[in-house]
Amino acid sequence: MPKSISIISIFACKIVICACAFKSLSLSLSLSLPVIRAKISSEKVVPASDDPLDTHKMIRYEIKQIKMFKGFEKLKDVQYVYTPFDSSLCGVKLEANNKKQYLLTGQILNDGKVLIHLCNYIEPWDDLSLSQKKSLNQRYQMGCGCKVLGDQPSGPEALKELSPQITTCYMVPCSITAPNECLWTDWLIERRLYGHQARHYACIKRSDGTCSWYRGGPPPEKEFMDISEP
Repeated sequence: MPKSISIISIFACKIVICACAFKSLSLSLSLSLPVIRAKISSEKVVPASDDPLDTHKMIRYEIKQIKMFKGFEKLKDVQYVYTPFDSSLCGVKLEANNKKQYLLTGQILNDGKVLIHLCNYIEPWDDLSLSQKKSLNQRYQMGCGCKVLGDQPSGPEALKELSPQITTCYMVPCSITAPNECLWTDWLIERRLYGHQARHYACIKRSDGTCSWYRGGPPPEKEFMDISEP
C-alpha cells in the first residue's frame, strides 16, 4: 500500500484531496494503535455516523485477527475495522476473501472503533520482508525514541515528535544533526523510498541514547552497521 499519495476528486467544482506523507514502518508503528495481522472476512457499506444529515459512508471490514503486535492494553480482540468509503477521503480497499493476510495499522476512535486509511501502513503480509516480520514483535518499538530523517509528519502528534529534523535526503551531502537520528538513504541509493534499507533494517535506540540502523539477531548493545552502509 503506497505511503505517499495525492488523490484529487472533483465533484461540482469541489476538490477533495487525500495526501499522505512519507513514513517508515518504524514511525508508523510508533504512531499507530492498534497494529495487527489479520484476514478480511467480509465488507459492508455503513453510515459514517448516527446523524441522519450525514451522507458520508464507511466501509466496515469484518476481520479475523491472527495476532496483535500493539494495542492489546486497550483492545483484546478486533472484529471490525472501518475506512472511509471514498478514496478521496483516504479510504483503503482490501480484498475480503478470507485468504490474503494483511498487516494493519490504525487508530482507535473515541467510540472504540478502529479506523484505517491510506496514510496508515497497510501491507499484504506476504509482501513484508522476513526482517520486517521479525521486527514487529519488539525491535521497531525499540526505535520509538529515534528520528528517521526522511520521515515526514502526518498530523500534529507526528509533527511534535519529529520537528525540526524533517529532511528527505535526495542528494549528498546529507547527514544527521543529532545522535538520536537515523539517516534514511533508500532514495539516494535506489531512487525509491521503500528499498533495501526500509525493508531489512530497523532504526534502534541504544542504552546510551544514540540511534542507528540494525539488522537481525538479538537486541543491539554496541555493534551497529555504519550509517552510510545500508
